[in-house]
Amino acid sequence: MKKIFFSLLVLVLIVNQESFAKIKLPSIIASNMVLQRNTTIKLWGWANPGEKITIKTSWISKSLKVETPENGRWEISLNTTLSKEPQTIQFKSKESIINLNAILFGEVWLCSGQSNMRMPLKGYTGQPTFDGNLEIATSSNPNLRLFAIAENGSPTPLDSVSTFKKWDYANSGTVKDFSAIAYFYGKQLQKILDVPVGLIMTSWGGTRIQPWMSKDAITPLIDVNKIKKDTTEKYKRISSAIYNAMINPITSYTIKGVLWYQGETNRDEPKVYQQLFPEMVKDWRKQWNIGDFPFYYVQIAPNKYIDKSNSQYLREVQLRALDLIPNSGIAILSDVGSAETIHPPRKKEAADRLLFNALNKTYGMKDVDCMGPVYKSMIEKDCSLVVTFDNAETGLYSPENELSNFEIAGEDRVFYPAKAEIIAHKQLKVSSVEVTVPVAVRYGWRNWFVGSLYDNNMLPASSFRTDTWE
Repeated sequence: MKKIFFSLLVLVLIVNQESFAKIKLPSIIASNMVLQRNTTIKLWGWANPGEKITIKTSWISKSLKVETPENGRWEISLNTTLSKEPQTIQFKSKESIINLNAILFGEVWLCSGQSNMRMPLKGYTGQPTFDGNLEIATSSNPNLRLFAIAENGSPTPLDSVSTFKKWDYANSGTVKDFSAIAYFYGKQLQKILDVPVGLIMTSWGGTRIQPWMSKDAITPLIDVNKIKKDTTEKYKRISSAIYNAMINPITSYTIKGVLWYQGETNRDEPKVYQQLFPEMVKDWRKQWNIGDFPFYYVQIAPNKYIDKSNSQYLREVQLRALDLIPNSGIAILSDVGSAETIHPPRKKEAADRLLFNALNKTYGMKDVDCMGPVYKSMIEKDCSLVVTFDNAETGLYSPENELSNFEIAGEDRVFYPAKAEIIAHKQLKVSSVEVTVPVAVRYGWRNWFVGSLYDNNMLPASSFRTDTWE
C-alpha cells in the first residue's frame, strides 16, 4: 500500500512539474486577437522560474528572449506597426511551443459597465435592441474582433480571467450575444478608420461602481468593512471583487481607450458617485500605466424608476465629471430613454454619440460634433430668464415650437411649469405667469422625461438646473 501511495505521489509531482514547466498564456493573449497598432504592447505569461522563452513574431526579424523570474511570471515589451496584414507569434521553451495565428494590429477598446453595456444585439427577454436582428444578419467582418469576459468576482486580484468567450471575428454567431453598444461602436469605427478593431467586453448587470474599483483606490474613500458581504451572486456587491476578476487580469493588455455605461445602480447615492467615479478612472489609468487614455461614458437615460428615486442628480454628477476626468467625453441619452424599461432599446444612438467623442477627441476629426448644448449662464429680463449655452456653435434646435419639461422658480424656490422658446437660434427664453421675478430654471429635472432640446447636429442637451438648492 505504501509503495502504491509513493508511486502515485511521484506521478503527481511529475505531472505538476510538467505543467509548470510549460508556458502558460493569459486567456486574452490568443489567436485572432487584436493588438493595439503602432505602439508598445506587452506579452506575458507563466513558466518555471529560470525557464528561458524565445518569442518569434512575423513583424520583427530578430527573435526576442526572456527568462522567467522567481515569481513565475514573465513579461516582455515590443512594438507593433501599422500593418493590416495578419500576424503570427510563436512562444518556445525547452518544454513547449505555442503558436498564435491570425493576429491583427488595430484599435482596441475596453467596453465596461452594467446591464446596458452588456445588453446584446439580440436584446433581453421581452426587451429588444432596435435593429439588432438586421445587424446580426449583416455582421460578418473579419476585421472586427470580439473578446467577452463572463461575470465573475474574487476576494483577491486574479492573474487571468477564468470564464470568457475567446477572440473571434464578428459574425452572426458571435455578435448576437455581444454588447450592442460595443458592436455598433466598433462596426462604425472600423469602417471609418479602415483598420481592424478589437472590442473587449467586461460588464455585469446590476452592479454599483464600488466593485469595479481596486482595493487601493476605494479603501481611502469608504469604509469597506461596513458594506454587507454578498456571496450569493459571486461577489457581485463586494467592493473591488469585480475589479479583481474582470479588470485586474487584463491591465497589461494595451488598449486605446474605455467605453463605460454604468450608474443606474448608484442613482440613490449621487454624492458618493461624484467622489468615486473620477477616482476609478484615475486608478484604472494608473493600473494600465499607458497614460490618460480616452474614457468615454454614457449618462444614464430617463426612466420611470419604480422606487421613486431622483436619478436627475446622478445625471448631473455624470455631466460634472467631464470637468473632473481628463480626456473624457459623455454621451447624453435624454431623448432616447424608455419609460417602461431601464434598458432603452435604442442602443445605436448611444454608440453613435460615444463614437462622435472618439472621432473628435481621439482620432482628430474636429469637424465631427460630439457634444450637445450645456448650460452656461442666464440673465433675468422682462419677467423671464434668458439662458445661454456652451456647445451650441451652430445654434439650438427643437422639433417643438414650445419646448417642454422646463420649470421656473422665484426666491420662494417653488417651481412651476414654464414656457420655453428658442430666440434667434442661440438662446432660450423661459417664463411662467406664476413667477414674476424668476431666479432659477430647471430642464428635465425628474426621473422620466423626453428631451426636446438639441444643437444643430441633433445632439441633445442633458437635464440641468441653474440652482444649487438641496
